[in-house]
Amino acid sequence: MRKAERFQRFLEYFTTHFPEPETELQYGSPYELIVAVVLSAQCTDKRVNQITPELFRQFPTPAHLAAATADDIFPLIRSVSYPNNKAKHLAGLGRLLVEEFNSEVPSNLDDLQRLPGVGRKTANVVMSVIYNQPAMAVDTHVFRVSHRLGLVSKSATTPLAVEKELVRYIPTELIPKAHHWLILHGRYICVARTPKCAVCPLTSICAYYARQVAPLLENLPSLPSAPKMPPQA
Repeated sequence: MRKAERFQRFLEYFTTHFPEPETELQYGSPYELIVAVVLSAQCTDKRVNQITPELFRQFPTPAHLAAATADDIFPLIRSVSYPNNKAKHLAGLGRLLVEEFNSEVPSNLDDLQRLPGVGRKTANVVMSVIYNQPAMAVDTHVFRVSHRLGLVSKSATTPLAVEKELVRYIPTELIPKAHHWLILHGRYICVARTPKCAVCPLTSICAYYARQVAPLLENLPSLPSAPKMPPQA
């Protein structure tokens, strides 16, 4: 199957069956989203959503966060991965938002990446979710699913390379949605250890399925026919 056809069928499926995807992170403002995304690095959205209500209650604005120290923040986020580093990042993020951006979350990639704890992936999430810009955030789910489906080449070995290949084939207006489609598909169907191919709606276009799963199914022995029941008297 040609790559362009694979992309077309991928987009057709999700625009039909899941036309309005959303992030699973819970937030009420751009400030809350960027904090949640920083916390979500190598951590589940479910865990982040468990701790952010109290975090935002105590630090409801960038100014409140800017006035806090890492030691103030740490007890509230201790259950996420790498809480020490993230506490330091959030304290610095709050200060920079206040000092450099008038307490507003910037809308461009370069400014976002100046914020502590914000790399290209996090910046792209904010640009996509908040500002609806054609930014493709590549996390572990997007990276894995893109390769398994065959949407990107084997030579795309970095998140940036995957990002560039995806945006080349996805229409600009669908890029923010495609980011969520790939993440959610990887989170619930195309999981890391054992993808759930038996319930996947994309096996007909999936390179991994064609290469790894279909040949095994073809070589399975045929089941014996059920014995015929004797005629009723």
